[in-house]
Amino acid sequence: MTTTTVQAQANTKEPVQKQQSALNKPQTPLIIGGLLVGAVLLIYLMFTQSAVQSLLLVIGLLLGYTLFHARFGFTSAFRRLMSVGNGQALRAHMVMLAVAVTLFAPILAFGYSFFGGEVSGYVSPVGVSLFVGAFMFGIGMQLGGGCASGTLYAVGGGRSVMFITLLFFIVGSTIGAYHLPFWTEDLPAFEPISLATSTGLGYGGAWILSIALFGLISWITLRVEKKKQPPKMPPLPSTKGWKRIFRGSWPLFAAAIALAVLNALTLMTRGAPWGVTSAFALWGSKVVQFFGVDVASWGYWQGANASALESSIFADSTTVLNFGVILGAFLASAAGGLFKFTKLRLGNVVASIIGGLLLGYGARLAFGCNIGAYFGGISSFSLHGYVWGILALAGTFVALFLRPLFGLSVPKPKDTFC
Repeated sequence: MTTTTVQAQANTKEPVQKQQSALNKPQTPLIIGGLLVGAVLLIYLMFTQSAVQSLLLVIGLLLGYTLFHARFGFTSAFRRLMSVGNGQALRAHMVMLAVAVTLFAPILAFGYSFFGGEVSGYVSPVGVSLFVGAFMFGIGMQLGGGCASGTLYAVGGGRSVMFITLLFFIVGSTIGAYHLPFWTEDLPAFEPISLATSTGLGYGGAWILSIALFGLISWITLRVEKKKQPPKMPPLPSTKGWKRIFRGSWPLFAAAIALAVLNALTLMTRGAPWGVTSAFALWGSKVVQFFGVDVASWGYWQGANASALESSIFADSTTVLNFGVILGAFLASAAGGLFKFTKLRLGNVVASIIGGLLLGYGARLAFGCNIGAYFGGISSFSLHGYVWGILALAGTFVALFLRPLFGLSVPKPKDTFC
């Protein structure tokens, strides 16, 4: 194994995991502790918040468990494709999106909801703000070591450097919230475009077009692989039978389906798809407000957002989902015997600071992250989701030249992926 291969194993995963020939023993004390924390938080939400929040905590826990269990990445998927042409993970994205649009279409068309509220997808404008924000996010996730969901589940898995990424993700998102009116009000943009409602196709026609696009993208990745012959992703340690539900890795495509179903359940529970980064702006804004900054005067916190700033963070559905994702990833890592704080390197720390700032700021400008804009936007039949994906890939390509400056590896054609 070459030095490059070893470095790739240390830096190309989200979060980093050791290659093993067999599963580790479950970390029972950590599992018990995680379940107790989850039970306390659930009881607290049941007595202080609406039933929606309690259900969202459970959904978030399942999301986090799924993400970690399958090591389902967005950052690594983009990097593998842009560096060596490996499209395995991106094809899993297409499966996830295909299942999601199939579930989202009737929910959005008929307004299905568990609690009788309004249901709406993520459909946002296409303009300068989106272009700049998604491009920044693409660079940020390659330097920071993870996307929005990846940062949360890496924190839950104990990857130390991701705590730094998360901290500066919050800082960047808060600064982005402060600057957002300039990007959205003073710079040009098209009105939000829905493939379903803005084109006359309806949800049925938009579904057919979406499936065709996912198929086309998958075909392109296969053609690229045939030409470049990239290394394949080896299977992660796992087990057989029903035990695989709780321990060992899941196939990417199984996780893709699970994530799509859970996103649809989120839509039916809170009336909006899964999101991550709006909570970061809320957390950061509450902190600076505590120190005397007049956050309520910011344009971002006017109108519908004002109530979130005035309420407890546990009343914010995205916050509850985020806590659930972290806890779910923690339980998954402990069940696999994998939870362990990792060592910090100066290059990684600096990259995480810069990457986190770009992630947070870019997410605010782009109306979301890999979850809210890419996953949620495309699932909602929004054109901005596709544009986000293209610009994030462009940012990833640029980041491939920046990663070595911080001692981070870039996969090579002869490397073996971990």
